[in-house]
Amino acid sequence: MTAVLCRATRIFSHVDDINMRALHAGVHVRNKNQLNCPSKVMAIMAIIPTLVEDPASNIMIGNNTSYLRVLVSTVSCQNLTFPDWFMFGAATSSYQIEGGWNASDKGESTWDRALHTHPEIVGDGSNGDVACDSYHLWRRDVEMCAELGLDMYRFSISWPRLLPTGFSNKISEDGKNYYSNLIDGLLEKGIEPVVTMYHWDLPQYLQDLGGWANPLISDWFADYASVVYYLYADRVKYWITFNEPIVTCDSGYTKQSTPYLDDLNTGGFLCNKNLLMAHAKAYRIYEEEYKLKYNGKISLANIFVWFEPETPDDANVTELMFQLYEGRFAHPIYLGGWPPELEKVLAENGKREGYKYPRLPPFTPEEVEFVRGTADYYALNHYITRQIRQVGPGEAGSWPFYGSNEIGATMLNDPSWTPTFIDWFTLNPKALRTQLHWINDTYGVNEVMVTENGLPLLSRDLYDVERMECIRDHLEQILLAINDGIHVIGYTAWSLLDNFEWAAGYASTFGLYAVNFTDPQRTRTPRESARYYSSVTRTRSLLPRKTDLNYE
Repeated sequence: MTAVLCRATRIFSHVDDINMRALHAGVHVRNKNQLNCPSKVMAIMAIIPTLVEDPASNIMIGNNTSYLRVLVSTVSCQNLTFPDWFMFGAATSSYQIEGGWNASDKGESTWDRALHTHPEIVGDGSNGDVACDSYHLWRRDVEMCAELGLDMYRFSISWPRLLPTGFSNKISEDGKNYYSNLIDGLLEKGIEPVVTMYHWDLPQYLQDLGGWANPLISDWFADYASVVYYLYADRVKYWITFNEPIVTCDSGYTKQSTPYLDDLNTGGFLCNKNLLMAHAKAYRIYEEEYKLKYNGKISLANIFVWFEPETPDDANVTELMFQLYEGRFAHPIYLGGWPPELEKVLAENGKREGYKYPRLPPFTPEEVEFVRGTADYYALNHYITRQIRQVGPGEAGSWPFYGSNEIGATMLNDPSWTPTFIDWFTLNPKALRTQLHWINDTYGVNEVMVTENGLPLLSRDLYDVERMECIRDHLEQILLAINDGIHVIGYTAWSLLDNFEWAAGYASTFGLYAVNFTDPQRTRTPRESARYYSSVTRTRSLLPRKTDLNYE
């Protein structure tokens, strides 16, 4: 058991002094390296009278014993040390950082096509043609991971870079070597590669054939996954098939992301099943051909928004929102089949709209079993919390919850949550702990990895206190969840460096490292958040909040 610290102990000069005084006061205290927080509080409460009376105790509050008792009783006690097995990481994705959009024989992606033909899609008219130029500067990225003291680095493979036509009949030699060199470079630094196979950059040729609305795409993805495993399975232990499938299937079919189609009622719903079948096929290939030899782990990264009802009357619609947003891509994997109530509501809506067949394609009994159990850990992207309110017919929901109209829900913000410059992006770190419990209770998962978490800022300043606080507050909630018994195996900050943030272009920054996008060399400079995060990874602990800024 790791050492347990209590913030209240900062008012004493030495832990040993607390232990000795507690013993003299008749309180049994275990070994100081195994002292739990309740015992620490008992010890402090017992010795308050002697501390107040003793000038040597250096407590600068005079004889205000009541104040000290309140301080101790309200202080947050927790394990501030991370377990040895806990992994710290950072994340990126191929289109957002690589650049080299037409380097060598790379194929065209849906993002290449969309932003070359419709640059107005992005607020600043930019694109990912060069981005951070990580295709050429990957060695610097590896150095940055090492500077941060990371245990893992999550990146994605560009499907059209590795397979220029989208099909496995042609493997790009340069694409293959790029990812091989990146993986080897990370391993040489003792950093575990966490590889995402699909982070939204579909080969354009496959989109021309119907993309994620074509049932054949599950086989095309399985072939792609087979190539990826063949090339890298000997060196990669953690895999993610898809990043945030709800973005692919909802955003992509509501003109908010590639392929920028307005077809949620048909193409978007077809995408749901086709993507899950693609995930399951990729999982089964690894299970049958590589699991015994390499013992890697595979998951699908769900974007998980925590929902809270605005009033008790909104509890039912909030539960349905969980099913729509989280359960749609988790229930089939962990429990089997679509969430029943969601499937029922969507079917009823479709009938009212005149559809003869269910818009959300049902699974056959064989497909239910094929998809069930295709995750070795729960990969969780967590950023925001929203309130849910029941609405009447015709009232629109708000981005990014396109399906909210299906269930008569709209989203709100609680004024107590921390706002950002994006109106729907509100921070409520305590929700992460609640969310981890919900996942554990609902799906009975063995392991959870937080695969994305971060804060967007408009400022390019290096002194990013808000981002430091965001990282610290969410890590604190993870520690609390671990102490609760939830097996959270890692935390991945989004992002390693500033990058192309989709519709926001380069206006929004998430990076631990700032990138000068006007410099042809794309110079990377560590922000204060990088220095703070490296102090956490180096000490494997969080400091009590009042000393957070003294982290060196």
